Amino acid sequence: MTYFNRRRKYAGLNPSELKRLRELEQESARLTKIVTDLSFDKEILRDIVK
Repeated sequence: MTYFNRRRKYAGLNPSELKRLRELEQESARLTKIVTDLSFDKEILRDIVK
C-alpha cells in the first residue's frame, strides 16, 4: 500500500482508532484462517465417510 493510499484510507482516524482497526484486521485474518482450516478438515472427514 502506498503512502497516499494509506493516507486516504486512514484519514481522520485518531491513534486509538487506528490501533483498534489494526487489532480488528488481525483478528479477522486469524478467524479467516481458522474457518479455512475447519473447512478443509470437514472435506477430509467427508472423504473418509464416503
